[in-house]
Amino acid sequence: MKEQLRLFWEKEDRKEAEQFLAVWCRDAMQSGIKALKRVGKTLGAYRTGLLNYFKHRITSGAVEGLINKIKTLKRQAYGFRDPEYFKLRLYHLHTQRYSLAG
Repeated sequence: MKEQLRLFWEKEDRKEAEQFLAVWCRDAMQSGIKALKRVGKTLGAYRTGLLNYFKHRITSGAVEGLINKIKTLKRQAYGFRDPEYFKLRLYHLHTQRYSLAG
């Protein structure tokens, strides 16, 4: 069902997406799986916001990513003695990329 839910973002218009979401949430609630029921309930509660994507076709993903980078830098900043250095690192965040360790 997780893979099926990804198809939601590929729908052509709001009406088609609304029908897809309703069917997916119904199937999730009837699945009998506790975690899936919880996801179905949550998506139903955020239905309007999710469907607004099809009106404007924008997301807050870039902003969420930047906030995550700031939080990571803030955790690392406990060793910084100079507040100016922290500020410079904040300005430099947009050029940094995360890499997978392993």
